[in-house]
Amino acid sequence: MSEDRSPGEILIVTGMSGAGRTTAANALEDLDWYVVDNLPPQMLRPLLDLTEMAGAALPKIAAVVDVRGRDLFAELPAIASSLRDRSQLRVLFLDASDEVLVRRFESVRRPHPLQGDGTILDGIHRERERVTAIRENADVIVDTSTLNIHQLATRIVELFSDEGTARHTVTVMSFGFKYGLPTDVDLVADMRFLPNPYWIPELRGLTGEDEPVRDFVLSQPGALAFIDAYALALHPVLEGYQRENKRHSVVAVGCTGGKHRSVVTAIELASRLADVPGVAVRVKHRDLGRE
Repeated sequence: MSEDRSPGEILIVTGMSGAGRTTAANALEDLDWYVVDNLPPQMLRPLLDLTEMAGAALPKIAAVVDVRGRDLFAELPAIASSLRDRSQLRVLFLDASDEVLVRRFESVRRPHPLQGDGTILDGIHRERERVTAIRENADVIVDTSTLNIHQLATRIVELFSDEGTARHTVTVMSFGFKYGLPTDVDLVADMRFLPNPYWIPELRGLTGEDEPVRDFVLSQPGALAFIDAYALALHPVLEGYQRENKRHSVVAVGCTGGKHRSVVTAIELASRLADVPGVAVRVKHRDLGRE
């Protein structure tokens, strides 16, 4: 079988300083793009060669190219144009109004990269002159004037995530309270309101992954009602996480030892969350096997 030597997809991320290039780059990295920051335009050709040699190892690369490259930046429009015939190359241009850019630079108390001895606005005007050509040929232009960082990240996900790719991953984790509360969780459910199978001799040596324990736990008053109601309550939470571009969350489900009730509930809860659009669900049993 011959190796795939076709070039991968390259996205040039450029635009006005202060318009959100860092936020966009972080969002792309969360989507499994390989991100290169502050790349001189002249390095785009070697980067494309690298994607051909790497094959499937580097299918998607995002290169942040901007005026920090100084005089080298002037060649970006010509280089990008010459590379379009060789690769799946797109240009994302991030923009914002002058007033918004001035406020953003003032809020972080940093000078504009082209400000020199002038004002922030002077630097913005100089930059607009330099980016005119690449803006005119951009594939996607995003005006971030009215977007906060979360809204911008969500916009990037909408534009550049693969079709069908989950926008949020939730891990449903069972655990035992006697081993301590997990530190990296977003929400916690306590299943100790249900009878403990540990006190049933024939169930003590089994776990929540075994059918007899599952049947016992789910047959208890309130068990199914809680699981159904909790799953329903989590639907808008997971949808909201996607709107806020929160990529991962952990829902912890606890019982005394993390062996019976929490395991059953975690499995059942995960199955009910599988139909939330844009969400991938994983199950983890933190303390199973500790006894």
